[in-house]
Amino acid sequence: MPMQPKQDVDVFKVRREKLDELRASGIEPYGGRFPVTHGTAEIISHYDELDGTEVAVAGRLMGKRGHGKASFADLRDFTGKIQIYSKLDDLGEDAYSLFKKLDIGDVIGIRGRVFRTERQEITVAVTSLTLLSKSLRPLPEKWHGLKDVDLRYRQRYLDLIVNPEVKEVFLTRVRIIREIRRFMDNLGYIEVETPIMQPVAGGATARPFLTHHNALDMPLYLRIALELYLKRLLVGGFEKVYEINRVFRNEGISTKHNPEFTMLEFYQAYADLGDMIEITEQMLGGVVQLVLGTLKVRYGEQVIDFSPPYKRMSMLEAVGKHTGQDFSHFDAVAAYRQARSLGLDVEAGTSWGKLLNEVFESFVEDKLVQPTIITGHPVDISPLAKRNKEHPLLAERFELFINTWEIANAFTELNDPIDQRLRFEQQAREREHGDEEAHVMDEEFLDALEYGMPPAGGEGIGIDRLVMILTDSASIRDVILFPTMRPREF
Repeated sequence: MPMQPKQDVDVFKVRREKLDELRASGIEPYGGRFPVTHGTAEIISHYDELDGTEVAVAGRLMGKRGHGKASFADLRDFTGKIQIYSKLDDLGEDAYSLFKKLDIGDVIGIRGRVFRTERQEITVAVTSLTLLSKSLRPLPEKWHGLKDVDLRYRQRYLDLIVNPEVKEVFLTRVRIIREIRRFMDNLGYIEVETPIMQPVAGGATARPFLTHHNALDMPLYLRIALELYLKRLLVGGFEKVYEINRVFRNEGISTKHNPEFTMLEFYQAYADLGDMIEITEQMLGGVVQLVLGTLKVRYGEQVIDFSPPYKRMSMLEAVGKHTGQDFSHFDAVAAYRQARSLGLDVEAGTSWGKLLNEVFESFVEDKLVQPTIITGHPVDISPLAKRNKEHPLLAERFELFINTWEIANAFTELNDPIDQRLRFEQQAREREHGDEEAHVMDEEFLDALEYGMPPAGGEGIGIDRLVMILTDSASIRDVILFPTMRPREF
């Protein structure tokens, strides 16, 4: 049992004794089915129709007031909270005695008549009472709110009990994902599922989690992206596919990073980067409007406008604007000098593309608050994207930044198996020199490309960061029901 404050241990002991007393008196403290007829929100919103009628409600007891022969209490269910009124004359001595013994946090079912008190509060006058689940532990901080951030994430169920507004964040998340699915389905995309455990962790540059399959005696990785299996489906004749699912990256934890997170990835045959930009603007504009009823969303002190079209800049343009440096010479030595002059600690011999990206991440990303599409990424940081025909050191790729964060990443997909092999080989050399996030060689994916993958556009969108913005949440842990946490000492 986790270490508990002394007062909580004392309460646990008292409630455990109550539980034994209940059983000794013939009352089962962990009941069964209870036929609910109405939720609390429905009773309140339809009071004119329900006034004077009997209802059956179940939920958690959140407050008790009064003494003697009549008492008030608050009952909370999934839909909201309602006042209940218990009276000795209505319940009878045994049932009223049980009500008096109830503790905050107990789950009960009641039947009773709907009425309005003299203070005009909608209330249910209890005529029968059933104990459904005895709460042995006290709710935190006397049920007035859970402030310990670590405890909120670690014991989300308590967070949901005592901070009702938290539930609204996750209901908004559900609506966002539902509308994204509806959008993709209406465009003719097919939702699919691809393997979570994979023999090769590909589709992104990230460190994977490693496990072992005993029966096959082989290592397996938790996927770091959905991409490579979805592209196999393009080879197989699926022309529009998408997946919304968890991916796993063995990297740091921050307000924007959790080791497991949710991605939308979608791929369309015979499309390119321009199609992906158009779909992205239509999707985000439509989803935000449907879920929030507005395209202007407040996040912290900022108001973010999701109205398309979004601002567009190439990476070279953005770097030039915010640093005054021109990197369009495509020269690694000159780029190294420029990066050093800007105060960056970069290594000699670093490629032009990686230097450009380093400058971009250091001096540009934190300026991109309003939705901004950045195009023209270097090929050597884009191993799965098609080359730009006019500038072979650049890829046909864009990233969407909102609130300074990368929200989406899209390519005109590389479907040339010869070029893809060369890219993988270069990534393998970088891994040999210590880059643990470089892409690994994936021979089975190359086999698929060699059968011919149609030209295509593809994209990944980070669902969690999008939900953060749309719910004004400061941390990614605020939008993941059970974020990754270090185990608490026992």
